[in-house]
This record gives sequence, C-alpha cells and structure tokens, in this order.
Amino acid sequence: MDNSRVYKMSFAGVYPHYIRKAEKKGRTKAEVDDIIFWLTGYEKKTLQSHIDDKTDFETFFARAPQLNPNVSKITGVICGYRVEEIEDKLLQKVRYLDKLIDELAKGKSMDKILRK
Repeated sequence: MDNSRVYKMSFAGVYPHYIRKAEKKGRTKAEVDDIIFWLTGYEKKTLQSHIDDKTDFETFFARAPQLNPNVSKITGVICGYRVEEIEDKLLQKVRYLDKLIDELAKGKSMDKILRK
C-alpha cells in the first residue's frame, strides 16, 4: 500500500467526496461534519480553516485536538483492509474516517456510527 500518496492528499480535496457520498444516500453534510468532529475533536471553525487551507491528511490528523477514545470500536473492512489491523497510524486514521462515512452512506444510525 503506497502511504505517501495518502499523507500528501489534501483533506479539502476529499471532503466534498465524503459529502457527495452521504448526500447520494439521503444523508447530510451536517452528519458528515458530526462524524469528523467526533473522530478528531475539531469544531466547525477549525474544520473550515483546514478546508480553506487545503491541509493534507498528515497535518489534519497531527493537529486534531483529540482522537476520540472510542476509535478502537471502529472495526471492519475498508478498501480491502481491516481497519483495526492497519499498522500505519496515519493511514489507520484516514481509513477510520472512510469507514465512518461508509457506514453513514449505508444508512446506519448516527448513534451506531458514533459508537454510543
């Protein structure tokens, strides 16, 4: 797996894809944002500044206020890999986010997605 591409990929470049994926399935941008807030500890203003600055994923996660302590409850396969077994910590965080957005698009309730 070529991780260097993921590290330098702009979060702002991927964010609209997360929203489109959710909206295609009748979900909302607000729900996508809630997932990001839950996972990273960001708030609306700081999230928007990362989008405006076209922050790469490496910086996006490095500056996250706090990764949610319940991330270990995120399990399953995304892009052919079990998220709980990904050794590269940055790639694992990116895949956690991908997995949560997939769950949203598949119709899971926000309580289940946010591991409540």
